[in-house]
Parts: sequence; structure tokens; C-alpha cells
Amino acid sequence: MQPHVHLCLVLHNHQPIGNFDGIFEAAYQDSYLPFLEVFEPYERLNLSLHTSGPLMLWLADHHPEYIDRVRALVEAGRIEIVGGPQYEPIMTMLPQRDQIGQIQSYAQWLRRKFGVTPAGMWTPERVWESGLTASVAQAGIQYTVLDDFHFRAAGVTQEEMTGYFLTEDDGHMLRIFPGSERLRYSIPFLAADETIRYCREVAEQHPGAVLTFGDDGEKFGTWPDTQAHVYERGWLRSFFNALSDNAEWLHATTLAQAVAQTKPVGKVYLPDSSYREMSEWALPVEQQQSLDDVIHDFEGDPRWDSLKAFVRGGYWRNFKVKYAETNEMYARMMDVSRRLAEAREEGLDAGELAVAQDHLYRGQCNCPYWHGAFGGVYLPHLRNAIYQHLIEADSILERAARGPHSRWAEGTAEDYDFDGQNEVRMSTDQMVAWVSPGRGGRIVEWDLRAISHNLLATMQRRPEAYHRKVLTGPNATEGEVASIHDRVVFKQEGLEQRLQYDRFPRKSLMDHFYDEQTTLSAVQNNDAQERGDFVDLPFQAKLRRASDRVQLRMHREGNAWGIPLTITKAITMTAGSDTVEITYLLENLPPGQVMHFGIEFNFAGLPSGADDRFFTDAAGNRLGQLGESQDLSDTTGLMLSDQWLGIDIGLDIDRPSGIWAFPIETVSQSEGGFELVHQSVCVQPHWLVSGDAEGRWAVKMWVQNRCRNSTAIESSSTQTTTV
Repeated sequence: MQPHVHLCLVLHNHQPIGNFDGIFEAAYQDSYLPFLEVFEPYERLNLSLHTSGPLMLWLADHHPEYIDRVRALVEAGRIEIVGGPQYEPIMTMLPQRDQIGQIQSYAQWLRRKFGVTPAGMWTPERVWESGLTASVAQAGIQYTVLDDFHFRAAGVTQEEMTGYFLTEDDGHMLRIFPGSERLRYSIPFLAADETIRYCREVAEQHPGAVLTFGDDGEKFGTWPDTQAHVYERGWLRSFFNALSDNAEWLHATTLAQAVAQTKPVGKVYLPDSSYREMSEWALPVEQQQSLDDVIHDFEGDPRWDSLKAFVRGGYWRNFKVKYAETNEMYARMMDVSRRLAEAREEGLDAGELAVAQDHLYRGQCNCPYWHGAFGGVYLPHLRNAIYQHLIEADSILERAARGPHSRWAEGTAEDYDFDGQNEVRMSTDQMVAWVSPGRGGRIVEWDLRAISHNLLATMQRRPEAYHRKVLTGPNATEGEVASIHDRVVFKQEGLEQRLQYDRFPRKSLMDHFYDEQTTLSAVQNNDAQERGDFVDLPFQAKLRRASDRVQLRMHREGNAWGIPLTITKAITMTAGSDTVEITYLLENLPPGQVMHFGIEFNFAGLPSGADDRFFTDAAGNRLGQLGESQDLSDTTGLMLSDQWLGIDIGLDIDRPSGIWAFPIETVSQSEGGFELVHQSVCVQPHWLVSGDAEGRWAVKMWVQNRCRNSTAIESSSTQTTTV
């Protein structure tokens, strides 16, 4: 009998929560629709199709005819619907209740839409930990796809990967297919004959073997240069023709058919891992660069093939260390998940909790929680979408517990972000603020309930390993269809001149002391010397609660220029109010000495380059777009307006002040190349401070967050707590 092999083609189509509608539509027209149109006539070919929940819901709303065509192929037995967690979270960052809940929720939706219950699932970003086996199996899943990289890390050789394996946890069994990295890099970039030749080699050496290709459907038309290559120049038709011509021995099949027709080749316990590139991106920058150099130096060595199985990068969870912004989103998500579980135990309205759960699940979508060859955490619209859903879930839980029209103010202290220090959660019917006394008394999150927006979904500018490529400039790829990992394309000119790095996170109430002659330019370019020790060091804190307000008072004895000083600052939030009151008192100022003192605020979600996003001075004069720098003197306020988002942020000050304002922009990597991204607006009121007869100086400020869609969603008794 002629040697044969099974080729499982597993397509993963995904667009994240919060992506622009135009991006969904472009991907549909460039990838999803043309792939389906080319595939339909090839009756001898079958494949497994995973479409993520965010994309599937969009397709159901915008292109139901596509859903109908896929359903017809499902009924014909040519497409297997692959499930997974509904909104494409990294499974390892979820509590087990949400791991199981996301999978089962999507399975129910797919059963209603396609009439089938998925037996297999796509593991988002192939991020795997052994403990997932039990959760996935308990959710009703029988098999999934990971990478051969996982198997090599467990000591399985490439020659042994001739099918799927069994794994187990706590008595729960699961089948795992090793996706081929070789196929990932050859399809669709190399000629179709290359894949056929490789499959024939495997068939001859291991008759009846199962090979698995599992990768992004966007490679077929959405990735740069692939639309022309895959469709206009006919690569996909040539590939399907080659599969059809060799169908007697090369069986293009589904995962379900492979499970039904073949036996597992063995048992394996896989280490915590992801695909190779993800493990590299999870490393700290210096180690990432070192690993890249080591691979480059050794990949030409004849021993490399036997060595590379033991060369591994980092661990996905360390993205929460590499990017504080990731940990902030994660901590917010975990808080909402915990409170939702508690609300269920309390028996609150099931209908409202179901809506809150859907928002929570949407807020777990993985894309902005990490960063690699794609925009990830650097894309503000994706971060904003995560916070939008988490804040919406939070507000629903508050309404369910307190009633729909209550007014209230509350303060609690807890280690919300898992850093070993207590943070303070100040919450009212209008807004929520998380403050970190242990880190300079800064506000780290500032949520506006009316528009479900976090004003501090900011991004610190930091070195990235790929900045070495930015500094060397773009490369040409004319006539080539390069992998997305190899292209160096600038989406704007001069990006190598725009690299800047921040010493501290871009948060609010960060207290600076500068030299007297320090200018806007020096602060904006990070050339200003920090002369005090208040920005990042701990403050003592006391939390005061009353029936209609909550106040956090923070105190630190530090120094500037080596001179002992004391700063006391207080944040007050009042039920029903959209204004936060902030007071500062500086003490022990030396007589006759002037000190340059500034308070840094940052506001995210206010993009540049649009006339409906602008500054206004205290007199009501429009000053320019939010991407333009401002250097004001002897003023008592500044307003930032975003008419599209529906918000005016007004800063009012009780004494004449200088105000610096400027955009924060990052140079980051995305599918289309390297690009400059507006992250936030920094606003710094500043003064030349001198003490009164008692060595004291004070200022009071009000930050008003006027939302055009304002809706309020009452509690009491006065308490004081030391945090």
C-alpha cells in the first residue's frame, strides 16, 4: 500500500475586542471571505476552523451570509468547528471558574449557531500550563493544538511527533496535537511543492502519521504583501490543487477525523510554554537581545539542530512583570472576577450578573496583555476596550448590590495588584480611583463610570529589543513575501529620532522637584534632573470615610537637593460629584530659598491629530490639538476636551501656576511595521515655591471630569483607617 499521511489544516481567525470596525471589515475582505471562496470547490479537502468569539459575533452582525456558508460546509462534513474560550483570553491568567466558563459559554453559542458542540479547542497564543488540562477537560473539550516547540521542550524528538499525544492532570485526560513550526513558516511563504515534498518524506518514513498546521488565518491575505501573493498570484489555489492531486496518499483532514481514524502515539506531560517567538518576547529586554544574539551566532553551527530543543525563552506570566500596565489590567480583571463570584454567592439578580459576566469575559481578551511582533499592550484602543468592559462590569455589580439610583462614597485598602503593598480603592457612584501610597502616593487607575473609561490607561516608554532594528532603519522587501517577524518597515519617517524612555510610569500625582531654570523642553525630552525623592518612594497614608465622601491623606518626610522636606497630599471624592479635590501642603521649606516644584498628571484616551480633541485655557480660549505642546504661565487652569469620547477634563488651581502639557508617544511594533503611537497627554502644573514665615506652602486643585453621557449609579458612617 502506498505510504500515506494525514494533514490537519487548522485555521485560527481572530480579531480582538476593541479593534476598529474597519480592521474587521478589511480582514474579512482580504482573508476570511476569499479563503472560503477558494476552499469551497475543493470537495476532497477538509479543515478545522476556529473563529474567535469577538470575530464570530462581528460576522454574525455584519456578514451573516458568511456564517451561512460555513454552516453549509459544516453540515457537509468538510469544516470542523473548533471552540475555545469565548473572547480569546490567555487561559493561564484566568481563575479556573472563568477558564471553564469562557469555554462553555462559547460552546453554547456555537451549538446554537452551527448545530454542533465543539470537541476541540484553540488554545489562545498556545500559552500552556499543565494545570489547564483539568479545566479544559471539565469544560467538555477532548483535544487541542499546541506547538511542536512545547513537545521538544518535554524531550520529544521531531521524529516522534507523528500524531497526537495524551496528557493528564488530576485524572482528567486530553489529546494534544503538536503544530508544526516548519509548516507555519512554509505556509504560505514557500511554494506549495515544498509542503508536498515534506509531507511525502514524512509519509515514507512514518506511514499513517498525522501532521498538523495550526496558524493564523490572517496569514492568507491580511498580513503585509500576502493578499497579492495568496490570491492574486494564486498561491492558495496552487496549494489546494497540490493537495487534491495527491489526495490518494495526502489526506487533508480535520482534527476530529484524525482522532477517529488514528490512535495516540504516546503520552506526554508538557512544560509551561508557548510558541517559540512568544517565549522570546516574554523575556526582559537585555535577555531577549542576548538570546537573539546566541541564536544568530549558533544557528549555522552543525550542532544547532540537536541543541535548539534545549534553548528556551521566558514564561508568559512574566509579561505582568515586564509591563506594569499588563499587571494593572490583570489586577483589575481579577478584582471584577472575584466580586462577580461573591455576588453570585449573595444571590444577586442573575440577569444583571450574566451581563456583568459577559463584560468580564470581554475584558479578558488577550491581545493588550502582552507584546511581541504585534501591537499588543502598546495599542491604546485595545487597552481602552479592556478597561471599558471591566469598568462596565464593575458598575453593574455596584448597581446590583446598591440599587440603580444610589449615591455613595467608599474607600477600602487591600493589595489589589499583588505587589505586597496595600493600594487604596476610592469609589463613588461617579468614579473609581486606585492609589498606591507605597509608590509615591500616585494614582494608578482613574475610572469614569459614565463613559466606562480609565483616564490612566497610560503607557510608560521603555526600551524594546526591536528598537535595535529601528535604529538601523527600514529594510527593503521588494519582490519578497517576508514573514511578519523579518520585516523592518517604518510607517512614519524618522522614527529612530523619536525613541524616548521614561524613568517612571506615566501616572498622576507624581511629585517632582526640578532645577529653577528647567524648561518644558527639558521635561518633555526627559533631560530634566530629578532633585527630590518623592516620585517613587512610600508615603504614609490614612483613609477617612464619611457618609457622603472619602478622603485619602498621604504624608512623607523626604528631601529635595538633600534638604529635608515634608509633603502632605490629600485626595477627596464626594458622592454624586464628578470632581476630585486635591490638596498639597509642603512644610519645612528653607527660608529665603526658591524651589521648583511640579505635580505630574497623565490622561489617556485623548488622542492627537484631530480638531475635536483640544486644549482650552482658563479664559476659555482654544489653544490647539492635544498633540501640541503647551507652556502656560500665571494661569489657574487648563481643560482637555475629547468631543468624540464625550469628556472635558478640567484642572482648576487656587493660585497662579505654570502649566506644561505635552503628548506621550511610543515607537512600537505592529503587523504593518514600526509606528509612532500617541499614548497619553502629560499635564504638569509647576511653581517656584518659597515658604511662608512657618516654612509652609499650599495649593488646592480640582479635577473635574465632565462626561456628556453622565449617569449616576449611597452608603455611610465616618471611619479612619491607617493604610
